[in-house]
Amino acid sequence: MHGKGSTMAKLKFMEGHALDPKLVLCPHCGEEERIGVHDRSEQLYKCHDCGSTFSANKGTVFAGLHYPVWVVVLVLTLLAYGCPPAAIVVAFRIDERTLRDWQAKAGEQGKRVQAQIVCNGRVELGQVQADELRVKTQQGTAWIATAMSVFPRLFVWAEVSPHRNKQLVRRLMDKVAQAARSTVAPILVAVDGFAAYPKALRAALHTKLHTGKQGRPKHIPWPHVHIVQVVKSRQGRQLKQVQRRLVQGAWHMVYALIAMSQVGAGTINTAYIERLNATLRARMPTLVRRTRSLARSLQRLETEIFWTGVVYNFCTVHTSLDATPAMAADLTDHVWSVEELLRLGSPLKSLQGVL
Repeated sequence: MHGKGSTMAKLKFMEGHALDPKLVLCPHCGEEERIGVHDRSEQLYKCHDCGSTFSANKGTVFAGLHYPVWVVVLVLTLLAYGCPPAAIVVAFRIDERTLRDWQAKAGEQGKRVQAQIVCNGRVELGQVQADELRVKTQQGTAWIATAMSVFPRLFVWAEVSPHRNKQLVRRLMDKVAQAARSTVAPILVAVDGFAAYPKALRAALHTKLHTGKQGRPKHIPWPHVHIVQVVKSRQGRQLKQVQRRLVQGAWHMVYALIAMSQVGAGTINTAYIERLNATLRARMPTLVRRTRSLARSLQRLETEIFWTGVVYNFCTVHTSLDATPAMAADLTDHVWSVEELLRLGSPLKSLQGVL
């Protein structure tokens, strides 16, 4: 049984060890040997090679904040797992505007991590599923399009728009294409019946052939892309019929990719992305169907979903994998702490090689 003291010690571990010159690189010149402590109270280092001073929190969410690091980490962890902001404001006596600022910075960090690590040509996609969420905001209805790689249960990307249209889907599929490790490996994409998906996929999953001549380079479609649509017919809220359509590719490859990415034989479905969206709804008060915590803007909605999504990818162990989705996708070799996620981009040596 762990006491209160040990818990607080864990929360404060970076504050207790932050000023160790052996752990940092100079962000200005890259020097790692001639680093000293310039001001311990202000958390400043000094590089004796180029003469510059820099903060231990430079380039992180913690830069310029007037709260202890452990408080910021704890609050942002609670937000990532669905704690209502109003409860945090009361419990920690933090101004609501300060809380919104922290969440915005965390969301920007989450989006940056997703772009630099996930959507950077390092994911063996296998089977991809995509879906859309309809959300009420203070400015009206909004749509969130999400995509995931099924085998590692990896959240790939999300796009937010006031309209459910082909531009929304195209932006999402462009990010899926950027995440792919290989352009020739077989890929199965399972989506719902929205008509914009097939064209968006064909437009996004291609390689540009540069010949040196004037004009737009020729687009070479990826050779082994298989697309299926799961079309559900409803009468009111009751599900009446499910149709599975092969839009592109071959049935035998569809079932082979399903067998490799799902547990057991499996069927053509969008169940995995629907479960991910259910997780997002559970962890984001703004996505709850009947809520008073409506998102005030599309920008706020985007920062919230990227912060929740990146914590899901790197900090949350999936029970069926006994690993985080990022570990299952070979993007990292360990479970990240929330503080480690927030410190990515800092002068710490241990985080320099992550990307």
